[in-house]
Amino acid sequence: MRALEIQEFGIENLKLVERDVPKPGQFDVLVRLKAASLNFRDLMVTEGTYNPRLKRPMIPLSDGAGVVEAVGDSVTRVKVGDRVAGIFMQKWLDGVVNRAAFQSAMGGAIDGVLSEQRIFNEDGLVHIPEHLSFVEAATLPCAAVTGWHALFEEAPPKAGDSVVIQGTGGVATFALQFARVAGMRPIVLSSSDEKLKRAQELGAAHTINYKKEQNWEKSVLAIVPNGADYVIQVAGDDALTRSLKAVRMGGQVSVIGVLSGAASNIEPRLVLMNSIRLQGIYVGSRAMFERMNRAIELHRIRPVVDRVFPWLEAPQAMKYMKEQSHFGKIALEF
Repeated sequence: MRALEIQEFGIENLKLVERDVPKPGQFDVLVRLKAASLNFRDLMVTEGTYNPRLKRPMIPLSDGAGVVEAVGDSVTRVKVGDRVAGIFMQKWLDGVVNRAAFQSAMGGAIDGVLSEQRIFNEDGLVHIPEHLSFVEAATLPCAAVTGWHALFEEAPPKAGDSVVIQGTGGVATFALQFARVAGMRPIVLSSSDEKLKRAQELGAAHTINYKKEQNWEKSVLAIVPNGADYVIQVAGDDALTRSLKAVRMGGQVSVIGVLSGAASNIEPRLVLMNSIRLQGIYVGSRAMFERMNRAIELHRIRPVVDRVFPWLEAPQAMKYMKEQSHFGKIALEF
Protein backbone atom coordinates (compact mmCIF):
# COMPACT_ATOMS: atom_id res chain seq x y z
CA MET A 1 0.00 0.00 0.00
CA ARG A 2 1.07 3.60 -0.52
CA ALA A 3 1.46 6.10 2.29
CA LEU A 4 2.86 9.57 2.84
CA GLU A 5 5.41 9.76 5.63
CA ILE A 6 7.06 12.47 7.66
CA GLN A 7 10.72 11.52 7.52
CA GLU A 8 12.04 15.05 7.90
CA PHE A 9 9.99 18.04 9.00
CA GLY A 10 8.56 20.34 6.37
CA ILE A 11 5.56 20.19 4.04
CA GLU A 12 7.86 19.76 1.06
CA ASN A 13 9.47 16.72 2.73
CA LEU A 14 6.37 14.52 2.87
CA LYS A 15 7.54 11.34 1.16
CA LEU A 16 5.52 8.77 -0.77
CA VAL A 17 6.47 5.24 0.36
CA GLU A 18 5.35 1.66 -0.11
CA ARG A 19 4.42 -0.34 2.98
CA ASP A 20 3.19 -3.89 3.35
CA VAL A 21 -0.57 -4.25 3.70
CA PRO A 22 -1.08 -5.08 7.40
CA LYS A 23 -3.02 -8.18 8.39
CA PRO A 24 -5.65 -7.84 11.13
CA GLY A 25 -5.06 -9.60 14.41
CA GLN A 26 -7.76 -11.11 16.62
CA PHE A 27 -9.49 -7.80 17.48
CA ASP A 28 -8.23 -5.75 14.54
CA VAL A 29 -9.94 -4.23 11.53
CA LEU A 30 -8.38 -3.43 8.14
CA VAL A 31 -9.89 -0.26 6.67
CA ARG A 32 -9.40 1.02 3.14
CA LEU A 33 -9.34 4.79 3.45
CA LYS A 34 -11.62 6.71 1.10
CA ALA A 35 -11.07 10.24 2.42
CA ALA A 36 -9.18 12.24 5.02
CA SER A 37 -9.30 15.82 6.25
CA LEU A 38 -6.86 18.39 7.56
CA ASN A 39 -6.69 20.07 10.93
CA PHE A 40 -4.33 22.86 11.91
CA ARG A 41 -2.61 20.32 14.17
CA ASP A 42 -1.64 18.29 11.08
CA LEU A 43 0.15 21.30 9.63
CA MET A 44 2.01 21.85 12.92
CA VAL A 45 2.96 18.16 13.16
CA THR A 46 4.32 18.14 9.60
CA GLU A 47 6.31 21.34 10.08
CA GLY A 48 7.75 20.17 13.42
CA THR A 49 6.21 22.88 15.59
CA TYR A 50 3.73 20.57 17.33
CA ASN A 51 6.33 18.15 18.70
CA PRO A 52 9.96 18.71 17.63
CA ARG A 53 10.81 15.31 19.18
CA LEU A 54 8.24 13.45 17.09
CA LYS A 55 9.32 9.89 16.38
CA ARG A 56 9.93 9.48 12.66
CA PRO A 57 9.11 8.15 10.14
CA MET A 58 5.41 8.49 10.87
CA ILE A 59 2.20 8.82 8.86
CA PRO A 60 0.38 12.10 9.61
CA LEU A 61 -3.31 13.12 9.81
CA SER A 62 -5.80 12.08 12.46
CA ASP A 63 -9.05 12.20 10.51
CA GLY A 64 -10.15 9.64 7.95
CA ALA A 65 -13.10 7.54 6.80
CA GLY A 66 -13.31 4.38 4.74
CA VAL A 67 -14.65 0.87 4.26
CA VAL A 68 -13.92 -2.21 6.35
CA GLU A 69 -11.99 -4.71 4.17
CA ALA A 70 -11.15 -7.44 6.67
CA VAL A 71 -11.67 -8.23 10.36
CA GLY A 72 -10.00 -10.39 12.97
CA ASP A 73 -11.63 -13.57 14.23
CA SER A 74 -13.02 -12.00 17.42
CA VAL A 75 -14.24 -8.67 16.02
CA THR A 76 -17.91 -7.96 16.79
CA ARG A 77 -18.33 -4.15 16.53
CA VAL A 78 -17.99 -3.92 12.73
CA LYS A 79 -18.16 -6.18 9.69
CA VAL A 80 -16.71 -6.21 6.18
CA GLY A 81 -18.32 -3.51 4.05
CA ASP A 82 -19.18 -1.17 6.94
CA ARG A 83 -18.50 2.55 6.49
CA VAL A 84 -16.40 3.74 9.41
CA ALA A 85 -14.17 6.49 10.77
CA GLY A 86 -11.34 6.25 13.25
CA ILE A 87 -11.58 8.08 16.57
CA PHE A 88 -8.94 10.71 17.31
CA MET A 89 -7.54 9.04 20.44
CA GLN A 90 -7.73 5.33 19.85
CA LYS A 91 -7.88 4.50 23.58
CA TRP A 92 -10.29 7.19 24.77
CA LEU A 93 -13.55 5.30 24.65
CA ASP A 94 -15.57 7.03 27.38
CA GLY A 95 -15.25 8.95 30.62
CA VAL A 96 -12.41 11.32 31.49
CA VAL A 97 -9.31 11.48 29.33
CA ASN A 98 -6.14 9.93 30.76
CA ARG A 99 -2.47 9.62 29.85
CA ALA A 100 -2.92 6.33 28.01
CA ALA A 101 -5.58 7.91 25.81
CA PHE A 102 -3.40 10.94 25.20
CA GLN A 103 -0.64 8.66 23.96
CA SER A 104 -2.98 7.08 21.39
CA ALA A 105 -3.72 10.24 19.38
CA MET A 106 -3.50 9.47 15.67
CA GLY A 107 -1.23 11.46 13.42
CA GLY A 108 0.94 12.50 16.35
CA ALA A 109 1.55 9.95 19.08
CA ILE A 110 0.89 7.10 16.60
CA ASP A 111 0.61 6.76 12.82
CA GLY A 112 -2.31 8.54 11.22
CA VAL A 113 -4.49 7.98 8.18
CA LEU A 114 -2.53 9.35 5.21
CA SER A 115 -2.25 5.87 3.72
CA GLU A 116 -4.40 3.74 1.46
CA GLN A 117 -5.13 1.20 4.19
CA ARG A 118 -4.81 1.15 7.97
CA ILE A 119 -5.27 -1.31 10.81
CA PHE A 120 -7.48 -0.23 13.74
CA ASN A 121 -8.47 -2.02 16.88
CA GLU A 122 -12.23 -2.50 16.64
CA ASP A 123 -12.68 -0.20 19.65
CA GLY A 124 -11.08 2.67 17.73
CA LEU A 125 -13.81 2.92 15.08
CA VAL A 126 -17.32 4.36 14.79
CA HIS A 127 -19.94 3.93 12.10
CA ILE A 128 -20.45 7.08 10.05
CA PRO A 129 -23.85 8.71 9.41
CA GLU A 130 -25.57 7.17 6.40
CA HIS A 131 -26.39 10.46 4.67
CA LEU A 132 -22.76 11.63 4.60
CA SER A 133 -20.21 11.00 1.86
CA PHE A 134 -16.80 9.67 2.82
CA VAL A 135 -15.33 13.14 2.33
CA GLU A 136 -17.92 14.65 4.67
CA ALA A 137 -17.47 11.88 7.23
CA ALA A 138 -13.69 12.33 7.18
CA THR A 139 -14.15 15.83 8.64
CA LEU A 140 -15.74 14.54 11.85
CA PRO A 141 -13.15 12.88 14.15
CA CYS A 142 -11.29 15.98 15.36
CA ALA A 143 -13.04 19.24 14.45
CA ALA A 144 -16.64 18.09 14.83
CA VAL A 145 -16.08 16.15 18.05
CA THR A 146 -14.17 19.12 19.49
CA GLY A 147 -17.02 21.53 18.72
CA TRP A 148 -19.57 19.07 20.10
CA HIS A 149 -17.56 18.49 23.30
CA ALA A 150 -17.14 22.22 23.89
CA LEU A 151 -20.88 22.86 23.75
CA PHE A 152 -22.69 19.80 25.03
CA GLU A 153 -20.61 17.44 27.15
CA GLU A 154 -19.70 19.42 30.29
CA ALA A 155 -22.37 22.09 30.83
CA PRO A 156 -25.07 21.64 28.16
CA PRO A 157 -26.73 24.85 26.91
CA LYS A 158 -30.36 25.91 27.06
CA ALA A 159 -32.34 27.15 24.08
CA GLY A 160 -31.63 30.84 23.61
CA ASP A 161 -28.17 30.75 25.18
CA SER A 162 -25.59 32.83 23.33
CA VAL A 163 -22.23 31.56 22.13
CA VAL A 164 -19.28 33.50 20.72
CA ILE A 165 -17.52 31.47 18.02
CA GLN A 166 -14.08 32.63 16.96
CA GLY A 167 -13.28 32.12 13.30
CA THR A 168 -14.75 30.12 10.43
CA GLY A 169 -12.50 27.07 10.28
CA GLY A 170 -13.46 23.48 10.93
CA VAL A 171 -14.22 23.58 14.67
CA ALA A 172 -15.96 26.95 14.31
CA THR A 173 -18.29 25.93 11.48
CA PHE A 174 -19.27 22.73 13.28
CA ALA A 175 -19.90 24.68 16.50
CA LEU A 176 -22.08 27.10 14.53
CA GLN A 177 -24.13 24.28 13.00
CA PHE A 178 -24.53 22.49 16.34
CA ALA A 179 -25.47 25.72 18.10
CA ARG A 180 -28.22 26.44 15.60
CA VAL A 181 -29.90 23.05 15.87
CA ALA A 182 -29.76 23.42 19.68
CA GLY A 183 -31.62 26.73 19.47
CA MET A 184 -28.64 28.82 20.57
CA ARG A 185 -27.72 32.36 19.52
CA PRO A 186 -24.36 32.20 17.68
CA ILE A 187 -22.13 35.30 17.48
CA VAL A 188 -19.34 34.68 14.93
CA LEU A 189 -16.02 36.52 14.76
CA SER A 190 -13.87 36.77 11.63
CA SER A 191 -11.51 39.21 9.93
CA SER A 192 -13.29 38.66 6.60
CA ASP A 193 -16.65 40.23 5.70
CA GLU A 194 -17.07 37.60 2.99
CA LYS A 195 -16.67 34.79 5.51
CA LEU A 196 -19.03 36.52 7.92
CA LYS A 197 -21.64 36.65 5.18
CA ARG A 198 -21.26 32.91 4.68
CA ALA A 199 -21.53 32.42 8.45
CA GLN A 200 -24.85 34.27 8.38
CA GLU A 201 -26.06 31.96 5.63
CA LEU A 202 -25.05 29.04 7.85
CA GLY A 203 -27.05 30.40 10.77
CA ALA A 204 -25.04 33.04 12.64
CA ALA A 205 -27.39 35.40 14.49
CA HIS A 206 -24.73 38.14 14.75
CA THR A 207 -21.31 38.69 13.19
CA ILE A 208 -18.32 40.82 14.20
CA ASN A 209 -15.30 41.71 12.07
CA TYR A 210 -12.55 41.77 14.68
CA LYS A 211 -10.19 43.65 12.36
CA LYS A 212 -12.64 46.53 12.17
CA GLU A 213 -13.79 46.16 15.77
CA GLN A 214 -10.55 45.31 17.56
CA ASN A 215 -12.14 45.56 21.01
CA TRP A 216 -14.59 42.91 19.92
CA GLU A 217 -15.52 41.99 23.48
CA LYS A 218 -17.27 45.36 23.70
CA SER A 219 -19.16 44.53 20.51
CA VAL A 220 -20.28 41.25 22.10
CA LEU A 221 -21.50 43.11 25.20
CA ALA A 222 -23.45 45.48 22.96
CA ILE A 223 -25.35 42.41 21.68
CA VAL A 224 -25.66 40.58 25.03
CA PRO A 225 -25.18 43.18 27.79
CA ASN A 226 -24.64 40.63 30.56
CA GLY A 227 -22.10 38.73 28.47
CA ALA A 228 -22.26 35.59 26.34
CA ASP A 229 -23.14 32.27 27.94
CA TYR A 230 -20.40 30.40 26.04
CA VAL A 231 -17.22 31.25 24.12
CA ILE A 232 -15.48 28.90 21.69
CA GLN A 233 -11.87 30.09 22.01
CA VAL A 234 -9.59 29.14 19.11
CA ALA A 235 -7.22 32.11 18.92
CA GLY A 236 -4.17 32.91 21.05
CA ASP A 237 -2.43 36.21 21.87
CA ASP A 238 -4.78 38.46 23.87
CA ALA A 239 -7.96 36.77 22.63
CA LEU A 240 -8.41 34.73 25.82
CA THR A 241 -8.45 37.86 27.97
CA ARG A 242 -11.03 39.36 25.62
CA SER A 243 -13.06 36.17 25.84
CA LEU A 244 -13.04 36.35 29.64
CA LYS A 245 -14.39 39.88 29.38
CA ALA A 246 -17.04 38.90 26.83
CA VAL A 247 -18.51 35.97 28.78
CA ARG A 248 -21.15 36.40 31.48
CA MET A 249 -20.67 35.70 35.17
CA GLY A 250 -20.82 31.94 35.57
CA GLY A 251 -20.34 31.47 31.83
CA GLN A 252 -18.03 29.04 30.06
CA VAL A 253 -14.95 29.58 27.89
CA SER A 254 -13.76 26.50 26.02
CA VAL A 255 -10.12 26.76 24.97
CA ILE A 256 -9.67 24.86 21.70
CA GLY A 257 -6.37 26.10 20.28
CA VAL A 258 -3.85 28.91 19.94
CA LEU A 259 -3.93 29.51 16.20
CA SER A 260 -2.43 33.00 16.46
CA GLY A 261 0.14 32.27 19.15
CA ALA A 262 0.31 31.55 22.87
CA ALA A 263 -2.07 33.52 25.05
CA SER A 264 -0.49 36.22 27.19
CA ASN A 265 -1.42 38.66 29.95
CA ILE A 266 -4.19 36.48 31.31
CA GLU A 267 -5.97 38.06 34.27
CA PRO A 268 -6.86 35.30 36.77
CA ARG A 269 -9.14 37.68 38.65
CA LEU A 270 -11.50 37.68 35.65
CA VAL A 271 -11.97 33.93 36.11
CA LEU A 272 -12.17 34.13 39.91
CA MET A 273 -14.40 37.17 40.42
CA ASN A 274 -16.83 36.17 37.68
CA SER A 275 -16.99 32.44 38.50
CA ILE A 276 -16.13 31.61 34.89
CA ARG A 277 -15.74 27.99 33.84
CA LEU A 278 -12.50 27.85 31.83
CA GLN A 279 -11.98 24.45 30.22
CA GLY A 280 -9.47 23.01 27.83
CA ILE A 281 -10.91 20.83 25.05
CA TYR A 282 -8.68 18.23 23.42
CA VAL A 283 -11.15 16.55 21.05
CA GLY A 284 -13.23 13.87 22.81
CA SER A 285 -14.02 10.23 23.44
CA ARG A 286 -15.63 7.57 21.25
CA ALA A 287 -18.83 7.91 23.29
CA MET A 288 -18.95 11.64 22.50
CA PHE A 289 -18.37 10.90 18.81
CA GLU A 290 -21.29 8.46 18.79
CA ARG A 291 -23.61 10.88 20.60
CA MET A 292 -22.65 13.58 18.10
CA ASN A 293 -23.29 11.26 15.16
CA ARG A 294 -26.82 10.62 16.41
CA ALA A 295 -27.48 14.37 16.41
CA ILE A 296 -25.92 14.73 12.94
CA GLU A 297 -28.18 11.98 11.62
CA LEU A 298 -31.30 13.35 13.32
CA HIS A 299 -30.82 16.89 11.99
CA ARG A 300 -29.27 15.83 8.67
CA ILE A 301 -26.29 18.10 9.29
CA ARG A 302 -23.77 18.24 6.44
CA PRO A 303 -20.20 19.35 7.16
CA VAL A 304 -18.92 22.45 5.38
CA VAL A 305 -16.12 21.36 3.02
CA ASP A 306 -14.20 24.22 1.43
CA ARG A 307 -12.05 22.24 -1.00
CA VAL A 308 -11.12 18.64 -1.82
CA PHE A 309 -7.63 17.61 -3.00
CA PRO A 310 -6.42 14.22 -4.27
CA TRP A 311 -4.68 12.58 -1.31
CA LEU A 312 -1.27 12.60 -3.00
CA GLU A 313 -1.59 16.39 -3.13
CA ALA A 314 -1.54 16.61 0.66
CA PRO A 315 1.42 19.06 0.56
CA GLN A 316 -0.60 21.44 -1.64
CA ALA A 317 -3.58 21.06 0.69
CA MET A 318 -1.41 21.96 3.68
CA LYS A 319 -0.08 25.02 1.90
CA TYR A 320 -3.66 26.03 1.17
CA MET A 321 -4.50 25.63 4.86
CA LYS A 322 -1.52 27.76 5.78
CA GLU A 323 -3.02 30.63 3.77
CA GLN A 324 -6.03 30.56 6.15
CA SER A 325 -8.40 31.55 3.37
CA HIS A 326 -10.63 28.49 3.72
CA PHE A 327 -14.14 28.37 5.18
CA GLY A 328 -14.87 25.10 6.94
CA LYS A 329 -12.81 22.00 6.22
CA ILE A 330 -10.13 21.00 3.72
CA ALA A 331 -10.38 17.36 2.64
CA LEU A 332 -8.38 14.74 0.75
CA GLU A 333 -9.88 12.00 -1.41
CA PHE A 334 -8.26 8.62 -2.09
